[in-house]
Formats: sequence, structure tokens, C-alpha cells
Amino acid sequence: MSKTLLLAILASAVALIAAPDAQSEESKPAMTTEAKALLKPEKSGLLPIDGLSYYYATYGKGEPLLLLHGGLGSTDMFAPILPKFAEHRTVIAVDLQGHGRTALGERPFGLEAMGNDMAAIVKTLGYDQVDVMGYSLGGGVAFRMAVQHPEAVRRLVMVSTGYAANGFYDEMRPQQAQVSAAAAPFMKDTPMYKSYVAVAPHPEDFPKLLDALGNFMRNDYDFSADVPKLKMPVMLVYGDSDMYKPEHEIKFFQLLGGGQKDAGWMRENLPQNRLAILPNRTHYDVFFAPELATTTLPFLDGETKVKTWDEMVSE
Repeated sequence: MSKTLLLAILASAVALIAAPDAQSEESKPAMTTEAKALLKPEKSGLLPIDGLSYYYATYGKGEPLLLLHGGLGSTDMFAPILPKFAEHRTVIAVDLQGHGRTALGERPFGLEAMGNDMAAIVKTLGYDQVDVMGYSLGGGVAFRMAVQHPEAVRRLVMVSTGYAANGFYDEMRPQQAQVSAAAAPFMKDTPMYKSYVAVAPHPEDFPKLLDALGNFMRNDYDFSADVPKLKMPVMLVYGDSDMYKPEHEIKFFQLLGGGQKDAGWMRENLPQNRLAILPNRTHYDVFFAPELATTTLPFLDGETKVKTWDEMVSE
């Protein structure tokens, strides 16, 4: 297998993330001294949850927001935009099973189990209810947490997340099936591997993580029956060139009760859920897009009121 093909397969399978230093200068938001200070955790540590030892870190002050990263990533992948959230929120960032500073362990890798784990983490940290935002793999974990523990989730944001395996473009599924430990030797010079070994408690587990992700992605899944169970406000966010088919994104929104009719002159038919499509963004760069924060924060803060045409004209 060539390295080029290997990276293409991995790109189709998970969120390939470059460390912030590897991003282009154009994509890096300018970071003030105050913003950099917000990247220093208020507290951090390891929590024993169901046989795993989860790393968590909290940033900022305010209403709690649980932030969950994508596959082959860690809490560090949100560094470019985390300060914006930490200006308004207590951000609880967690490294998912086998990622970042959380060891893979021997437990099977799956969304349902990690969804339970996130609810346990929130409770252990002393919160009855939090807002949750997850990207890609983290979005799937957030989805399962909200379905399985709705009492723990006030508002839910899923970024570049689908509800079923058939939501990916058709050519991607065979590529996803090829991910395995055999890819590890080809990845020594990639930012994914370098960022992993820089913080992982067991760097030698990288091939095992690839196997776990490959086994996970080879399973078909369809959570469509669970989507209507999400009674809390939900926001879906995608790049306009995401890895999911546009019709899947729209169907997700419709399953949530959106996209059924015109909202009406007085917004009387406006659903509680939201859909955002960010222009000029892909699955692999939407997670550090500055507009992700400006798009989701009003929703997370419960802002629904906008000025009507009458109000604008009368000003």
C-alpha cells in the first residue's frame, strides 16, 4: 500500500487533524495574550471510569460545556477556537478512549459505552447537566450520551456528525474498512502520529488504536430511530464540502423536526433545532473554523430572538 493511498484512506475514515503548528498561516486565528492565557487549564487530571482512565481539562468560567474531539485527535485540536468558548463558558474538554492522554485499555471501543462514560464524567465533576458539543467521532459520542442520558444534556451541538453509516459518500465505506494496525509504519512522519506519541500514556498502543478504529468503522450502524428521542435543543453543523452527503445532513435535520414547513412571518413555526452549513469548509478543517464558535455560541446560550422586519423599519 502506498503512503498516498494510506493517507487518503485515513482521511476518509476519521478526522485527520494537524497540530496547530502544522496549519497554514491563513487558517490560524490571531491569538491574543488573553486568549493564550485561556488555553491554560483551570484544572486537569485523570478520572477512573468503567475500567478506563479519562483525561479531562477545564478552561474558563461560566455555564459548563463538554467539548469532544474527533478521531485520531485530542482536546488539543480545539486550541485555535477554545479561547473563544472559554471566554463565555467553563469548557470541559475530554480525551476520548485511546486518544490523547487517555489510554486505550482493553475495553471494546464503541459510541454507546463512551456515551455512558461522558455522563459519568459530568456527574463525577459535580455537574447535573451540561451543554455538549462534539465533532466527528466526538459528535457520535455526544449523540449517544444525549440519547442514553438525556437528563444530563441541556443543549447538544453535533459538528460533522451523521446518524447512520450510509450518510458517508459511497466510495468512503470500502476505504474505511481498510484502516488497521498495518497502517502504523507508514504514519511515523504524519502529524497524527507525532501528536499522539507526544502525549499518549502508552505511545506503543498507536497500532492498537488504528485496529480499534478500523473495527469500529467496519460496523454498520443506523441510529435513525433514536434521533426523535433527542428532546433537548439540537444544532447540526457541517462544512459545505463535508464527508457526509448533503441529503443525509438534511434528513438528519428533518428527523429532528426541522425542515418541515416555512417558519412563518412571525416565526410561529420555527423549530427549536438548528442546521448550519459553513461555506468553504471540509470535514478536516471545520473544527478549527473561527465561524464555528460564532455560529454555535448563540445557540448554546439559548438565544432565539431576532429583530423582525417591522422592528428594523421602525428604528
